[in-house]
Amino acid sequence: MTSEASTNPVKHDHLLARFAWFVVGYFILVVLWGAVVRATGSGGGCGASWPLCNGYLNPLHHPRVATIVEFAHRQSTTVATCLMLALAVSTFRTTPPGHRARRAALWTLLFLVIEALLGAALVLRGWVENNDSIGRVIAQAVHFTNTLVLMAALSLTAWFLGQRPTESGSRASASKLTAWGALIATIIVGATGALAALADTLFPSPTLTAALAQDFAAHAPVLIRMRWLHPAAAVVALICIVALLRAGRRSPIARVLLALLGLQFVLGVADVLLLAPAWMQILHLLGADLYWIALVLLAAESIWPAVPTSEIAVTYQPEAASVL
Repeated sequence: MTSEASTNPVKHDHLLARFAWFVVGYFILVVLWGAVVRATGSGGGCGASWPLCNGYLNPLHHPRVATIVEFAHRQSTTVATCLMLALAVSTFRTTPPGHRARRAALWTLLFLVIEALLGAALVLRGWVENNDSIGRVIAQAVHFTNTLVLMAALSLTAWFLGQRPTESGSRASASKLTAWGALIATIIVGATGALAALADTLFPSPTLTAALAQDFAAHAPVLIRMRWLHPAAAVVALICIVALLRAGRRSPIARVLLALLGLQFVLGVADVLLLAPAWMQILHLLGADLYWIALVLLAAESIWPAVPTSEIAVTYQPEAASVL
């Protein structure tokens, strides 16, 4: 006799999904605090020491402001690491083998390790504070790209945990090529934006006219002469995203993405007109993070659509329903 548990669709743990979204929110705060570290020139606050800070577990007996800022960021990343590990363990305890949330959780842990190694490289190589070497330029772009991919994997973990099977299968109308194109173009925008923010921090301009003149000056530093890449990449990404929005316009996420796209345009213009003060850079980054998450979820509807109910044959009985 077939039991009721073996005929019902898979039941997702909503408590775990909410916990996953909490981890996403906390990670956004960690990313924003990392921007504070860069904008305040506090990346060398712990010296050329990692994972210790100035050679100590607790360096705050004679602290500098830069040390407090950098040490707080390192502690926040430690908490984020623990939360992501707890999420991954809970995901594997709660979901059936082959569940897409498991794969997303594993990708999250992989990019988390890479994130830590890239952060360590920045510190140990001295690519912090006022360093404007080619090595830092490359590392900064790679570091921000990995941050975006990590945020995407973490958001997909939360999304897949809360996603229910559909009655009729996939309702996404955008092609996978369109979705991937929008994601890759946006990653390029993010990487070039990180370099533009670094240039604004290291080489501030007194006026908008002076900033524009710097962009085209032959003697300007490499970072300054690269600033044009960010708006140029944004134009290309806009074309890709409009195509995705048109194809997936029936999705509720498309409306959220469109609103965030407009907000990012306003924040980007304000950032330029205000000469990129630190608070504006952080606000712009917050908008970018929210926009990126919405884009990932809309693209996921085409790349990884919800599983039809008819394809689910058995129900998995989790060993534990808790998030820890």
